[in-house]
Amino acid sequence: MNTFGAVFLAALALATATRLWLAARHVSYVRAHRAQVPEAFAAEIGLDEHQKAADYTCAKTRLAMTEVAFDAAVLIALTFGGALQWLHEVSSAWLADGVGRGLLLLVMVGALMTALEVPFGIYRTFIIETRFGFNKMTPALYALDFGKSIALALAFGLPLGAIVLWLMARAGDYWWLYAWFTWIAPLFNRFSPMQDPELKERVERLMARCGFRVKGLMVMDGSRRSSHGNAYFTGFGTSKRIVFFDTLLARLNAGEVEAVLAHELGHFKLRHVVKRMAWLAVASLALLWLLGWIMQQPWFYHGLGVQAASTAMALVLFSIVLPQFTFALQPLGALMSRRHEFEADRFAAEHASARDLVTALIKLYRDNAATLTPDPLHSVFYDSHPPAVTRIARLKGA
Repeated sequence: MNTFGAVFLAALALATATRLWLAARHVSYVRAHRAQVPEAFAAEIGLDEHQKAADYTCAKTRLAMTEVAFDAAVLIALTFGGALQWLHEVSSAWLADGVGRGLLLLVMVGALMTALEVPFGIYRTFIIETRFGFNKMTPALYALDFGKSIALALAFGLPLGAIVLWLMARAGDYWWLYAWFTWIAPLFNRFSPMQDPELKERVERLMARCGFRVKGLMVMDGSRRSSHGNAYFTGFGTSKRIVFFDTLLARLNAGEVEAVLAHELGHFKLRHVVKRMAWLAVASLALLWLLGWIMQQPWFYHGLGVQAASTAMALVLFSIVLPQFTFALQPLGALMSRRHEFEADRFAAEHASARDLVTALIKLYRDNAATLTPDPLHSVFYDSHPPAVTRIARLKGA
């Protein structure tokens, strides 16, 4: 192990310990506040519903803690344990040097990581989600979705991987710049036009007030898989569509749906999506440049237990090393996201009813068993949305 290997091991240990500590704090805090509904929600959410949300949060967090520890062990096995070097030797024995061998290595690593994640996905869906009444998936539907995900990963990932590997090998020192330049939901769900004429008219009036045009209002059969509800936009320019989960429409009245939609419109009108895409573009360019430099350094490979350098191995190592060093930046992304949520709430309060948004959010918190009492530090580090108590208080003061 060289100096870089020791630095990586220290970063992995620190990130893993921090993740476990934050999760343990979160479970402890939620359990400590399980016995009483926060005063701001006492009239709308019963104690049994609050306790269900607390137990659901704790169950998910405990599983996440197991995954964090397991993932750290897997990373050590892949690097210092020699698993990646062995996979390289297998791919070298099967294929000559080139893009094909690189793709084989990426596929083998991807298949291994996917196989290791399957038990956690099954437990999450059929134990935790079923226990708390959210899961609507059958084993057959789960297997079908899993098969579609694999097919999509191969259909899109293999050509993209081949292009990137070719650029890395043939495009010279500036391959990372070329690589930077370089609608799958319908495969999983069924979409149909919104049928409720009153709600449709109300939504269209809201969009007219906000100067927003879309190509269609669609309803997605999310209830086939889960009882969780949501709404989102898809597409760009004149092809934008609004998609509502059928579960959301079943729970909220017309005014509440309008308020939720106004919040989502706020993200678009305030250019939150554009700002995030611009930030991602800049960050991806910087990371590709870093990869282009570090892949030429022998110590990068040797420090992580790999003796043979290759473009494909550089991609694999970079993808597993990077999160350990960027983990400390996560609160900054969460902070930006929470600010955007407050801004979108304010937009919704100006163009729809703040009271309707409050009642809609309370219903969604209750029906999705979202905890009302997250650990403050855990929330600062991870949460893309403001804590429920803070968010509702701001809306009531709007």
